[in-house]
Amino acid sequence: MGRVPLCAPAGHTGPMSQANLVSKVWHLAARFVTSLPPTPPSLDDEMWVDDQLLPGERTLWMQLSNQDRRHSAAVARRFVECRPMATRAEIAGAILHDVGKIECDLGTFGRVVATLVGPRTRSFVAYHDHEAIGAAMAEAVGSDPATVDLIAQRGPAFEALRASDHA
Repeated sequence: MGRVPLCAPAGHTGPMSQANLVSKVWHLAARFVTSLPPTPPSLDDEMWVDDQLLPGERTLWMQLSNQDRRHSAAVARRFVECRPMATRAEIAGAILHDVGKIECDLGTFGRVVATLVGPRTRSFVAYHDHEAIGAAMAEAVGSDPATVDLIAQRGPAFEALRASDHA
């Protein structure tokens, strides 16, 4: 089975095809395995992220777990590969795309359960609504509207973010 090119659209406009389902399961399994080690992002990633974020955005990013910060830096770097002319605000949106997960207060295993059973508790609802929650958090710290839009899964750069997040 071949891999989808990094910047290929990842849209799901109709019922999920078997290929899309396999792709989603593969993505979730890979994300689970990489979420287990608690190591922080590399110093290179920390410095790169510092260059992209406004002070309030950096404060939000630092509240993420080490696993989420590693993930967000990796996604944002892939995003820049897909969108080499991305603005600082768009890169910040890619870095902060999962920042709303702070509110769900779930670890790796809790997120697996939330994914499987759906929004049944307050924490599971927050997990499933993390995009809207994260966009509101970014707006509250003074993020650019383009950053807020990307976190909320809107705007011209969103397809590049989705492809980067599911690569």
